[in-house]
Amino acid sequence: MTFYDGIYPFYSLQRTSFIFSTNLLTVILVFLVLAVGFLLIVPGIRGKSRILWTFRIIISLFIGVVIVALNFTSDWAEASLKANTTYKSFSNMVVNAEVGLHVGLYGINITLRGDPVVQFNETIDYNEMFSWTSSLDEEYADALEKGLPNPILYIAEKFTLNSPCGLIYQYRYSGKYASATLWTAFCCWLVANVLFSMPVILYAGCMMATTAAFIFFSMASFSTIYNLPQCFFTVGTESFVTNFSASFWLALATGLLCALIGIAVILLDMMFPEKIREAFSIGIDDEDDNIYPEKGYLNAGFFEGVSLDGVIVKGMSKEPQQISTLTKF
Repeated sequence: MTFYDGIYPFYSLQRTSFIFSTNLLTVILVFLVLAVGFLLIVPGIRGKSRILWTFRIIISLFIGVVIVALNFTSDWAEASLKANTTYKSFSNMVVNAEVGLHVGLYGINITLRGDPVVQFNETIDYNEMFSWTSSLDEEYADALEKGLPNPILYIAEKFTLNSPCGLIYQYRYSGKYASATLWTAFCCWLVANVLFSMPVILYAGCMMATTAAFIFFSMASFSTIYNLPQCFFTVGTESFVTNFSASFWLALATGLLCALIGIAVILLDMMFPEKIREAFSIGIDDEDDNIYPEKGYLNAGFFEGVSLDGVIVKGMSKEPQQISTLTKF
């Protein structure tokens, strides 16, 4: 038994618990670097544009980081309970612990934390991840080989292919399509930011509304896990089922924010186009200012042309000239 550092011989692998998603950490760090970089530009902006520009950048980066981070969080749905339960296989040892199930778009996290943490000279603090991207049956076999506690193995078994609950089909496919629509929302967010820097504010507002629509589609896709009868998880004498959690409600709040921004921009662009362009620091094209083809006029200014009778005309005009009388070279 001491050959494996105190681990039973048939539990030949040391336990390594899941602590934090490295993908989620990477996303947060990338957007923090972008936020710091943009904020360093703020002192070089003059006047009221500084406040509006800073507000735009912070809101936009917040929406972007939420959309990407939601793909890697593990709390779209969750449930937990406290119960007295058996701790190991082939043992009568009973521990008082809190068992939790946390569902994400790419997998599940199962937690087991003792109350107190140290019981029977052992530290009971587990956080194990099972991913949809790999074969969950193989991960379950690895968990058996590691010798994980009974409550974790019991919940993980519910998501295997041979389980009569069929949870893996509900959760894996709903998470797959929810993630796909979230990535589509992220692409729409990128396009909207590009359009906000161009004199097409109306289309930028439409893309923000489209971003909100795809966020709502992802929520609807994930909600399909409740279309089928729920499978109860029984630990000890207690049972629980999963409910929507923090990431789901954060997606709802972000979708509503995108919808509000999109609708507001569309309405303001229709009612006050000049002011909305000024707010986004976008000027009007000089050529559009100088030529009004729908009215048949040229703006006042320097001109050189030929009149209808063949006389060359040069000079400054204080009044708009008819295009039918003067042709600009």
